[in-house]
Amino acid sequence: MQDELFTVNPDLERPDPVGAPREPVVPAGSPLAVRMRPRSLDEVVGQQHLLREGAPLRRLVEGAAPASVLLYGPPGTGKTTLANLVSTVTGRRFVALSALSAGVKEVRGVIEEARRRRLYNSENTVLFIDEVHRFSKTQQDALLGAVEDRTVLLVAATTENPSFSVVSPLLSRSLVLQLRPLTDDDVRELIDRALADERGLGGELELTGEAEEHLVRLASGDARRALTALEAAADAAAATEHRTIDLATVESTVDKAAVRYDRDGDQHYDVISAFIKSIRGSDVDAALHYLARMIEAGEDPRFLARRLVVHASEDVGLADPTALQAAVAAAHAVQFIGMPEGRLALAQATIHLATAPKSNAVVTGIDSALADVRAGRIGTVPPHLRDGHYAGAAKLGNAQGYRYPHDVPEGVLPQQYPPDELVGQDYYNPTQRGAERTLAERVPRLRRTIRGE
Repeated sequence: MQDELFTVNPDLERPDPVGAPREPVVPAGSPLAVRMRPRSLDEVVGQQHLLREGAPLRRLVEGAAPASVLLYGPPGTGKTTLANLVSTVTGRRFVALSALSAGVKEVRGVIEEARRRRLYNSENTVLFIDEVHRFSKTQQDALLGAVEDRTVLLVAATTENPSFSVVSPLLSRSLVLQLRPLTDDDVRELIDRALADERGLGGELELTGEAEEHLVRLASGDARRALTALEAAADAAAATEHRTIDLATVESTVDKAAVRYDRDGDQHYDVISAFIKSIRGSDVDAALHYLARMIEAGEDPRFLARRLVVHASEDVGLADPTALQAAVAAAHAVQFIGMPEGRLALAQATIHLATAPKSNAVVTGIDSALADVRAGRIGTVPPHLRDGHYAGAAKLGNAQGYRYPHDVPEGVLPQQYPPDELVGQDYYNPTQRGAERTLAERVPRLRRTIRGE
């Protein structure tokens, strides 16, 4: 029962008798990323939070944990690699199912075959489903019984949050393990290994420091992308009989110029500073330029989203009350969908903030209040504002004489709220820009009423 929809893993030899190890076989001419696929946990780079001693994923790969898992993370973080390592555990048969072309019939066929092998050969089946989020609810439901009674050990991979893309019953029967993007150091380690290893380039070529940094930036935490770009650059260098892969070679093969940007140096601070100042200055075009520059250089999109959230309150504030909502929504979108699609949410928030009316009244207000507190201008809470919900509070004068604003038609009444030392102190001073224009008229009226002026 084998066709193009569900096949024994082509990277493995014909299964040996139970008890014998299975050695991965990589066909000649396979892509560099396939040739360099880790053969053991010791070769896996990154994901140490899931692979430390005793962690669920390590126990699964080592054959000690029979739980089904959902591997959730961005492309190139090792989901397929880890699934292949699970398949090499002695006595397990590995079956891959295409989420793009398989239907319920094919799912049930795999399960039935797994039942027979388990019953007659005592052979367990690992079912790997890539992009499981593309399965319909009906297809996912067809897996439930087999996962429940462990007819199959499901290893499903997805780039989308399984809380939204996987049915609840399947979620509850599986461990959800989130893979993280590789760090720059992880990617460098993979590149250096591919250059030296006999499975890779075998030490025949050298890579300049500039070229390596460009490959790291291009990868953006994606191992497959890094090795694919390295292979293209190596082929180009070999064609010209050069033993060194330089920056120009990498640029010519991946058709992407190196962006002069050091995430740990001056360029990082200079470009993000120019980005924020362009938004503050309402130059939407310059803001988009700097945003594009950072995205192309591989800047962490979460960092960019955080800066937009800060800027929404710092430089727009209540001149446009929707600015903070837009920035927070962009941050959530980036976290939810990742890159490259996340660039759209970042661009939308950037345009919103750059074109919004500006006010720094929020930051000056809170900073002024903090300055007074740090200077010791604190005072005691007026007695009528203190908590009166405990025995003896009334005898202390707490909450006595408090006036409830909702008892008057206007909802605002004369009453002292700050400590005695701060009566009459103004912190928030709205501007005449955008939506704050209304507040500039309303706040003084409120103060007059509250202070009884």
